[in-house]
Formats: sequence, C-alpha cells, structure tokens
Amino acid sequence: MSDPRSQRFVRSYLKTKHLVLLVELGRHGSIMHAAQAANLTQPAASKLLGELEHALGVTLFERLPRGVVPTSYGQTLIRRAGAALAEMDAAHQEVVELQSGLRGRVAIGAILTPAATLVPPAVTLLKERHAQLHVSIDVDSSRQLLERLRAGDLDIVIGRVTDASIAAELNFEPITDEPHCLVVRNGHPLLARGEITLAELARQTWILPPEGSVVRERLVALFMSQALEQPAETISTMALPVVTQLLMGSDMVAPMAIKLVQPFLDSGLLAVLPIDLHLRMDVYGFITRRNHKLSPGAESMLDTLRELARYAKN
Repeated sequence: MSDPRSQRFVRSYLKTKHLVLLVELGRHGSIMHAAQAANLTQPAASKLLGELEHALGVTLFERLPRGVVPTSYGQTLIRRAGAALAEMDAAHQEVVELQSGLRGRVAIGAILTPAATLVPPAVTLLKERHAQLHVSIDVDSSRQLLERLRAGDLDIVIGRVTDASIAAELNFEPITDEPHCLVVRNGHPLLARGEITLAELARQTWILPPEGSVVRERLVALFMSQALEQPAETISTMALPVVTQLLMGSDMVAPMAIKLVQPFLDSGLLAVLPIDLHLRMDVYGFITRRNHKLSPGAESMLDTLRELARYAKN
C-alpha cells in the first residue's frame, strides 16, 4: 500500500526540473556544471536542491570544496529520477510509434556469448519485419548492464542477475547456461602434453574478461583454492575479434564459451586444452524491469529474441 505522503510529494511538489537536476548532479558532481547541463542558473539549482532536501527531510548531497557527492538517499533519487525521465522519453517514443507504425528505438544490452550468437540473427529478423525500428546494442558484463537497465538506459538485457538485492526489481526468463573451456591456438605447446596442471596454467599469459565478470571471479577462486598465485601476465578484454587474433598469434590462453568459438574450433584455427576446470557459468536469460511496460518496438524485439532462443534449443 502506497504512503499518502509519498503521493503528495510526487503529485503536488515534484517537478521535471527536480528530476533533471538530480540526474545532472549525479553525472557531474558539481552544482555549477549540473546547472549548466540542466539550463539553470547556479542559484536556481542550489535553491531546487535545497527545496528537495527540505521536503524529504534528508541530506541528498554532501557539499565538498570541489563539488558534491550523493549520500545514499541521493543515490536512490538519482537512479529513480533517471528511470522516471527514461519512462517519459519512452512514452513519447511509444506515441510516435502508434502514430506512424512500428518505429522508434530499442536498446539491448548483452553479455558476450548471446551478443555474438543470439542477438545478430534476432536483430536481422526484427529489421526484416520492422525496417524503421532503430536498434542499439551494448556488450558488457551483467553487472554493468543491469545498472543501465535499472536507470532506464536499456530496455532489455541478456545476462545474469548477479546481485540478489536487486532481483525483486527485475523479470528474469532463463535461456541456457554457458560451459567454458580453455582455448589456445592450434599447435600450442600445451596441446602436446599428456597432462596439464593448474600450476602450469598459472604460468601462462591469460586473456580474461574485465574484473567483476563471473568467469574472472571463478578463475580467481579456483587458483586460490589450490593455494596458487594468480597468473602474473594477463590481458583484459571482452572484444571477441581481439581475443581470437591474440590467441592465433601467440601462446596465450583464454577461457571461452564453447558456443562462442565453435567456428574457430571447426576450422582448426583454435583448439581446446585437454583439461576440465569445470567452468560452467550460471544460467543467463532475458532481463527486463518489473512493473515496466515495454514500448511496442521493445516488445517486438523481446518476442523475436524469444523466438530464436526457442529455435536454438530444438
């Protein structure tokens, strides 16, 4: 049951310029720069912020000599303000779509494997059906993508819910898990070995996804469980063309989803090391915001993704 005080605050007091100012303060960390971005004078911005803090009875930003830093209350309002503004942008887009057929924009975020395998054919099929619909695609870790989804910057994420504290805000439709193997160039010296130890692998140069990724965290835990030092030589990237070129031109090692590199394995350019580290990632799936209605374009994108995901399973 909603709090009547909250309804009064939102319906009778809160204005769009409050929301815009909050978002810009979160971006710039400076009242002066936030005011410029929000087309306000600095005194007007300071007054609006003071009004918000007085109405809520909390401090939203700590004033520092070189700017402002959001408190936990401020962080909550920044995130919610961004989502509210994104909702109004989406409402405008939906009206335009209804006026002139299915067009507008849909923003997808995906982790690497579905970004390379599921998203391209889905977007191709969607564009065949709705040529005027613009699609943007971002590839990143689940953690980063979910932050952008919650802020309203993305409509759909294909990834994992890695933080249980935000699960209640999200809808999750599982697709599949993601078994990983260790991939090297064909002809790599380790391929000629009868048995490979984890200690030998620790001495190799590794290509890893950025810190915070599930794969990297599980590899760190694996080396620690065997009382081994982490690999000293590493390269961090999620760009598949970069990873494959580095592998084919060196003796580096990379943990890769089997589905992602299957064409390179089939062609003989890359090979799988004969060691099973049991790197099986949690199930990934389609993630959307709960209690948020997708635009017609985003709904059509999600339906197309579901269609091809079902086809891939059969």
